[in-house]
Amino acid sequence: MNLILLGPPGAGKGTQAKLLIEHFGIPQISTGDMLRAAVKAGTEMGLKAKACMDSGALVPDEVVIGIVRDRLQEADCGKGFILDGFPRTVPQADALKSTLAELGKELQAVISLEVDIEALVERLTGRRTCRSCGKGFHLRFDPPGTAGVCDACGGELYQRDDDREETIRNRMKVYQEQTAPLVSYYQRDGLLAAIDGMQDIAVVQSDIRAALLEG
Repeated sequence: MNLILLGPPGAGKGTQAKLLIEHFGIPQISTGDMLRAAVKAGTEMGLKAKACMDSGALVPDEVVIGIVRDRLQEADCGKGFILDGFPRTVPQADALKSTLAELGKELQAVISLEVDIEALVERLTGRRTCRSCGKGFHLRFDPPGTAGVCDACGGELYQRDDDREETIRNRMKVYQEQTAPLVSYYQRDGLLAAIDGMQDIAVVQSDIRAALLEG
């Protein structure tokens, strides 16, 4: 099962991907996670990516596509994969189509999580991350036992630069301008399934699985 999850930042793609991983036994390929790992490691690519991520802009295609191409060739992608955060633009979608053809793979479905933008801003600005172990919290939906302190390791919690409201609203603008056109792109290919992402997590997951069975 080869899938793409589409939706604005904070739409719940990562959460739904984890549930699909458990169900199908295939890996989630999150370019965001891979890029953040490079940022933390301080690599040359990571530093370039950080400048883009902090401003809310997209990371250059050649960096992202190279990461994805290499990842799709790893052994655990043999039974399928879930792409989360890629493609983000129509040119990236074209590049992915070419890459999959070269690797002898094809997409089965594209899930688009439809959500309310203002609700997303609240979700994202409330996120906090542990400086020590990286565990995530949310001030409203999943607060730590002690304010500012990680429940897991006692480390300091902080707000990532890309979770600040100004950056988030810029990311939403970028999404609407550059990524939203992928909805019609994959509709034309007959692969798109639109899901109401504002429902409870379990309901969203149920709707996704039902759409995959129908497809």
